[in-house]
Amino acid sequence: MTGRALPIILTFKTLLLAVGLFLLTWAVVSIRDTLMIVFVGIFLGLVFEAPVRLVERHTPLGRGMSATVTVIGSLLVVTLLALALLKPLLEGLQSFLKDLPQIVDQLRDSGELDFVGDTGAADNVQSGAQSVSDAVPDVLGALVGFTGSIASAALSVFLITFICLFFLCEVGDLKKALASVLPKGQEELWLPLWDRITTMVSRWAIGVVVIATIAGTTQGLTAYLLGSSYAIALGLIAGFLDMIPNIGATIAGFILVPTLLAEEGLTAALIMLAVVLVYQQIENSILTPTIQGKAVKLSAFFIIVAVALFGALLGVVGALIAVPVAATIQIILGEVTKAYRAQVARGKLDPGPVAIGDETVV
Repeated sequence: MTGRALPIILTFKTLLLAVGLFLLTWAVVSIRDTLMIVFVGIFLGLVFEAPVRLVERHTPLGRGMSATVTVIGSLLVVTLLALALLKPLLEGLQSFLKDLPQIVDQLRDSGELDFVGDTGAADNVQSGAQSVSDAVPDVLGALVGFTGSIASAALSVFLITFICLFFLCEVGDLKKALASVLPKGQEELWLPLWDRITTMVSRWAIGVVVIATIAGTTQGLTAYLLGSSYAIALGLIAGFLDMIPNIGATIAGFILVPTLLAEEGLTAALIMLAVVLVYQQIENSILTPTIQGKAVKLSAFFIIVAVALFGALLGVVGALIAVPVAATIQIILGEVTKAYRAQVARGKLDPGPVAIGDETVV
């Protein structure tokens, strides 16, 4: 029996749609760096929304001036801190990265790690350390800006700042525009979400920066007191990784403890390990609930999934903003499905008559 060939009909509309999707994908890929700048600017606008409202509420300044004072003031503070601290921080980080191969050599040659020295894993670590050391100029360039160029970094900062500022100044008009396209009565449902989302994002972001600063200072100071010559770099690494939810502090521990083991021996490494573990418990039990409260109501499982997905999509930036983005999606989905969930709950409480065989049980 010969199979009958199925005809494939390709209409002009389908072809046009395929070409349009291809061109859209090409355009997005071509301007992905610019889209990242726009995304970061809007995200910072969400972060600054709550502080701007606070300034507006407690001062006679209007919305535009409150946004300007908050954003430009924050930029000036960050600039002053960068001028004062950036050079020693980068020098310490550069020294640490350059010396990574020697640190790994010391670990492999130490008596405590003889069983690791002859394994393939140790060779892989050695090779990776050498690669990182060779790539130090590129790594430090990436810390300066998106493209590693100072001029490009300055332009990126300028664009992000003014995208954030104009977004904050015009947020009232944006909300009115949103209300104008919503069906009658829906604005009462969707517009309050703005305040919930901005409050959540602001509280989360401010809390992350404060907690990361405490983490970096605590662990960097501990490394300094234990005699490490890379204390500044280790503190910077610990603070940065602490911004990544759930897994960042653990990754930092895997960097700090071996470094102290190579430099100062087993006793210093055990002390650092104890400090990392104790601090993590204090952060989870005291600092995070006190500073952030319940700004983000996500389970640990969904946090890890969000970090993995957004990290794969957007790199380090994606991993850092994964939690507020996932929480925003959760808030929106919660409102969209609110009526349905209430209907399901009512059905469970009052299921109505159920037929069993020929009888109806109420």
